[in-house]
Amino acid sequence: MQFSDLGLIPELLKAVAEQGYTAPTPVQAQAIPLILAGRDVMAAAQTGTGKTAAFTLPILQLLKPLANTSTSPARHPVRALILAPTRELAAQVEESVRVYGAHIPLRHAVVYGGVDMDPQMEVLRQGVEILVATPGRLLDHVHQRTVNLSQVAILVLDEADRMLDMGFLPDIRRLLELLPPRRQNLLFSATFSEDIVRLASTFLNNPARVQVAPRNAPADLVRQVVFPVDSTLKRALLEHLLTTRGMRQVLVFTATKIGANRLARALERDGFQAVALHSDRTQAQREQALADFKAGKIRVLVATDIAGRGLDIEELPHVVNFEIPHHPEDYVHRIGRTGRAGMEGEAYSFVAPEEEKYLAAIERLLKRSIPREVLPEFAPGSRSPARAHRDPAHRERRGDSPSPPFKTPSRAPEAPRPAEPGGPSSAPLHFHRRRREQRPVPALLGGVPIKKP
Repeated sequence: MQFSDLGLIPELLKAVAEQGYTAPTPVQAQAIPLILAGRDVMAAAQTGTGKTAAFTLPILQLLKPLANTSTSPARHPVRALILAPTRELAAQVEESVRVYGAHIPLRHAVVYGGVDMDPQMEVLRQGVEILVATPGRLLDHVHQRTVNLSQVAILVLDEADRMLDMGFLPDIRRLLELLPPRRQNLLFSATFSEDIVRLASTFLNNPARVQVAPRNAPADLVRQVVFPVDSTLKRALLEHLLTTRGMRQVLVFTATKIGANRLARALERDGFQAVALHSDRTQAQREQALADFKAGKIRVLVATDIAGRGLDIEELPHVVNFEIPHHPEDYVHRIGRTGRAGMEGEAYSFVAPEEEKYLAAIERLLKRSIPREVLPEFAPGSRSPARAHRDPAHRERRGDSPSPPFKTPSRAPEAPRPAEPGGPSSAPLHFHRRRREQRPVPALLGGVPIKKP
C-alpha cells in the first residue's frame, strides 16, 4: 500500500514524499481513512510506528477547505486542539504539523509551560487553526483570555494513557467543558489500561478501534535483558556496561528528578559525558540537553518518565531502566524510545531484590518473562570489588594489614607561662583582661604616654 491509496490530497503527498516516505505504517494505513471519514478513533500502536503522522495528516486534510491567507485573526480560529503530556512531545507534534503542512496555508502554534507566556500570547492573538498544547499552560491562556476554544472541531489526546491518568484528569475535564459538544475525538497511545478504556468511553462517540499490535506490547525489534544487581552497585554496573559494550548513546531512566541529577553528576565525575533531563530544568536547558544528545555530544541522557515520554531520537541504540518503574505501562513507554522506525535496539533493566515485585508486574503485562543476564561481580550478595575494599576481613585475606583503631591523640600539658612584668602568672584570666583594659592609651591617640620600666 502507498500513501496515495489512502485518499490524501496532493499537497500532503508532496510533503510526505519530501520526507522520504512512500508506504504508510500499519497504524497510519488503518487510522487515516477512519479519521478522514469523521469517526472518533482510539488507536493503540507500538511506540515509533508513526502515530503522530497518523493523526496529523488527516487533520491537515480536513482543515484544508478552511485555509486562507487573511491577516485577520477572526479568520483563523482554533479548529484542531492537540493535547500532549510533556513539552518535548508537544514540540515534536508541532514540528510534524509544520513539516506535513508545508504546502497548506494553515496556521499552527505550540504552547507549554516553563517559558515566558508573552510570546505565546502574541502568536495566539494573531490566530491559529491548529494548536498543540500541554494542559496546564493551555488553562493559563484560557484564564488570560488569549485563546478561544469555542470553535474546536477536532480534539486529539496524544499519549492518552498518561493524559487521562489521575494527575492530568482534572485539567482534561476543565478543558472538555470549554469545547463544543459536537466534535471529533482521537486518542493515540502506545498503551491502554482497562481503566483508561472505560474512562475514555465516557466522551468518545462510538469510537473505531485501531490496534496494530497486542495491547501493551513493546516493539519486536527491542532486545530486552534484565540484570539482577545489588542496589548499591547499579552505577558501577552502568559504567561497566558503558565501558565494555561500546554503548555510545544511552537513554537512562530514573524514578526521581533528584536521582537523575545525582546519577548524571556521578557519571560526569567518572569521565562519562552525561546530563539530566527532567521537569525542574528550564525549557532552554532541556532543549539544549536533547540537542546535544541527538548530536552525539552527550553520551548518556538521564531522564525521568515524564521528561522521557514521547522523545523521538532517531536510531537510539540503548535504553537503560536504572530503576524499575512502578507502573508496568511505563516500562513499555521507556523501552519504546529504542527500536523505532525499523531499527533494532536494546533495553537493559537493573533489578535489585526489592524491585522484583515490579518486574513481576511487567512480565504479567507482557505475558512473558524477560531474559536474565547475571554478572557475578554485581549480582546481589556478590563479593564485589566495590564492596570488598571496605571489608576488613577481605583486607586480611588479601594480605593487607588492618587499619589500627582510631584514637584521639592525647595533648601534653602546657608549661606555665612566665610571669608578666608587674603581675603574677597565677592571676586569673579575667584579672589580666581588666589590667589590659585599664592600661592608658598611647599619646599618639590622645592619651597619657606609657613609661617603659
